[in-house]
Amino acid sequence: MFTSVPADINQDEALAGYNAYTLMTTARDSFGFRMPVYLPAWGSGMNALESYLMVPFVALFGLKVWVIRLPMLLAGILSLVALYKLVKMYGGTRLALAAMFLLAISPWHVMLSRWALESNLAPAFVLFGLYFFAKGIERPKFLVLSALFYGLSLYAYATIWAVVPFMILVQVAYLFWIRKLRNCRYTWIALAVLLLLTVPLLLFVLVNQGRLDAITLPFLTIPKLLYFRDSEISLAMIPENVGTLFSILTLQSDGLPWNFSEKVGIFYPISIPFFFAGLLWSIDGAWKGLKARVATLDFFMLVWLAAGFAIGILISVNINRVNLLFIPMLTMMAKGLYLVFNYLSPKTLVVPLVAYACMFVSFEKHYFTDYRNGIAWFFSYGIEGAMNFVETELKDAPDVNVEISVSWPRVLFFAKPKLGDFLQTVSYTNYPSAFLDVSRFGRYHFYFDKNRIDGSSVYLLNNDFESRYTLEDAGYEVRDFGFYLVGYPKK
Repeated sequence: MFTSVPADINQDEALAGYNAYTLMTTARDSFGFRMPVYLPAWGSGMNALESYLMVPFVALFGLKVWVIRLPMLLAGILSLVALYKLVKMYGGTRLALAAMFLLAISPWHVMLSRWALESNLAPAFVLFGLYFFAKGIERPKFLVLSALFYGLSLYAYATIWAVVPFMILVQVAYLFWIRKLRNCRYTWIALAVLLLLTVPLLLFVLVNQGRLDAITLPFLTIPKLLYFRDSEISLAMIPENVGTLFSILTLQSDGLPWNFSEKVGIFYPISIPFFFAGLLWSIDGAWKGLKARVATLDFFMLVWLAAGFAIGILISVNINRVNLLFIPMLTMMAKGLYLVFNYLSPKTLVVPLVAYACMFVSFEKHYFTDYRNGIAWFFSYGIEGAMNFVETELKDAPDVNVEISVSWPRVLFFAKPKLGDFLQTVSYTNYPSAFLDVSRFGRYHFYFDKNRIDGSSVYLLNNDFESRYTLEDAGYEVRDFGFYLVGYPKK
């Protein structure tokens, strides 16, 4: 049910998808910038990596909801492989299977893999970077791939700009300590790749702090946003942020239904004790590895965990904002689970496995039934059918009046106007702003006055009694599409 759960589309993924469409057709984003390193999007920006990854899929299959979700789905699947191989490298096959198992059944990971929130790409790309870094310790050519994925992770989520450089520096210092830092061409190529990917983002920060003018090159743009969200990191807010993070981790909830399952949380209630057991074993293993000057997975995961916690205390977080935490946490849960039950008796390992399997079945049942129905409003169920009807059956209508609550990125996604037409006709109600509201583009107008039904326009409104009565009273035909209805003049 990948194509229908969740249905239909979130406004963030809609805007990312339309940017992928314009990048594919014109090499420009929805603001008209040529190959920007960061998408202006709403006005205050959107991470660019996912839109670029969508481009080949949109070129092959067209601009559809399931198409723009493919990069996230593939990243989620490849994360299972990468985590298995990484853990196996240091902990053996059984521990690797345990880690992959917990990641595979984690409600957090299942849910993020099924829709296209661009910031949720970050954990996968950091994992790929760490996996190739670990392989590069013995075979330096893999350091180039590590640098590539670490560099690309910065284009997945701006918040991690504060911690990924820290992770890389600590890992390089670690190589020096264990005498594995090699002066070879691959090390220098990796450094060059990392610099090539990070310098544009450093320039982006300088441009948006007002220290440089916007930079436009034939193959790249470093844009100046209408509003730069550089005040999200606050030392004064650390006590409050710590409380929020503690609440998220203990309750396994942030109150946002697209981020967690109210049935079982983000990684099931029984997992927290295993995490603390795995954390203690990891600290012990990392310390022993440092003394013996040998590489350990424990050290890498502790550094990653520390980076995730740093984000959690420096900014006001929800689950997707602190997504960097969960892969190292799940890895430590797997280690705690494996070592606790292996210590008691290997045969007792079947007990937590059966418990997790039962909880996973419970989550899946909930996800594809009650959750599917409950999340439908947040993903605007029915908007795809309504917009397809307007774009095909009512394509000759001169004006389409859309209720503001429908959200303009969703209409933009399904209308697919050519970039030039969009830029020439778009009008904003609050320009400039961090989050722009569109009043119109093309034939679409974002307002509805029940006292001004003109008899010729098409109306896309919320599916409620008042809207239906108003249109029918004006002599309109009305067609239902989930949470929406389309009213159009009778022929």
